[in-house]
Amino acid sequence: MTRTGPRNLITDVAGLAVGNADDDDLLSGTTVLLCEAPTVAAVDLRGGAPGTRETDLLSPEMTVAGIDALVITGGSAFGLDAASGVQAWLRERGRGFAIGPARVPIVPAANLFDLLNGGNKDWGLYPPYRELGYAGCATAGDAFELGSVGAGLGATTATFRGGLGSASQTTATGHMVGALVAVNALGSATIGDGPHFWAAPWEIDGEFGGHALPPAFGAAEQAPRSKLDAARATTLAAVATDAALSKAEAERLAVMAQDGLARALHPVHTPLDGDIVFALATAKSPLAEPTGDMLKLGTATAQCLARAIARAIHEAGADGRGPPALPAYRDRFPPPGFGQL
Repeated sequence: MTRTGPRNLITDVAGLAVGNADDDDLLSGTTVLLCEAPTVAAVDLRGGAPGTRETDLLSPEMTVAGIDALVITGGSAFGLDAASGVQAWLRERGRGFAIGPARVPIVPAANLFDLLNGGNKDWGLYPPYRELGYAGCATAGDAFELGSVGAGLGATTATFRGGLGSASQTTATGHMVGALVAVNALGSATIGDGPHFWAAPWEIDGEFGGHALPPAFGAAEQAPRSKLDAARATTLAAVATDAALSKAEAERLAVMAQDGLARALHPVHTPLDGDIVFALATAKSPLAEPTGDMLKLGTATAQCLARAIARAIHEAGADGRGPPALPAYRDRFPPPGFGQL
């Protein structure tokens, strides 16, 4: 039986902390994933419109072996400034890749487009994302909110508000895997006009409503739904495991985890999405049989990411936050007791 970790968050993978910072007037924000020590990381990019910083150094042949933090952020290319704020926070604490007496914190980042979501983007000469990145570090911990928060605050999908999601689960090998995702997809996480999520087959303990798949769905339900303004897209994800992996193995984990996007969003990996999956390995537990264990790790990680995407939509707008032009999932399909005092 598949089980979640104790929090059902990516921070169930030991050695990681997550912090969010956002601004309701801006209707945008930043999410920071902090590593307690330099951590092996890799990336796989499938969307046609990405926005990134320091992703080339994650290739297996590159020199730097580990990262200090990871940023997923709103703000389009402006949002990449958030990584500078995270670098500043880490540098204050003596963290970073050592080059003689100098230390350079390694902070890859990726952004999603939320500039036209109704928030006030008239920020003057410099965008606020550097400060949001710094503030996100200060809030980082084992527990964090999901839905319309951090990088997910201004996110949208074809049918509902997007948001920030996370999930975790144990694998058949005894390892822990987790996922963190900001869902701002061109497509939809739900099937047709009903409450059913594409990720339903992998749901654990009713974590996103327990609706399962519809008994039957035809061409109308299977038809892809996309945003009217196709420029406002991208899903950013990080997956993690406590397994000890090389950079090449982490890259393979990121590749396999991309299947989680395909299981939870329809359509996905379009020319107008910037879909990216980062993979981190905290090296707390070795692999007993590398090839077989990697197969199990990758399979579980893809399932975990699909669940995290559905959780993002399920939790978005639960407190009334998020882009006003789209309903929250809970506005359309409130859970029992939702909104009651």
